[in-house]
Amino acid sequence: MTPEEKNILQEKIINVLKNIYDPEIPVNIYDLGLVYETNIDDDGNVKVVMTLTAPNCPVADSLPEQVKEEISFLTGVKSADVEITFDPPWDQDMITEEAKLELGLL
Repeated sequence: MTPEEKNILQEKIINVLKNIYDPEIPVNIYDLGLVYETNIDDDGNVKVVMTLTAPNCPVADSLPEQVKEEISFLTGVKSADVEITFDPPWDQDMITEEAKLELGLL
């Protein structure tokens, strides 16, 4: 996979992530700052490192699975893996400015 192909795939992955919403907060997981990293290797294997708003989040099992599934559907993705981390712990400072405006936090 060329660097240009990786960049195009990265944009597609971000678009997918921007269409997955936290069920408790009406903002997508990307703009909430829940996605820490997306890595694509030369073979099209994708690894997403993300967190949840809280360790006891009610979608702790289903949300990572949804992310994995939806990324897997993209052309060019050979496999997708999602790693959940709580380091660093999520806080409201990770929310994008646009999402903060939408939530009335600014």
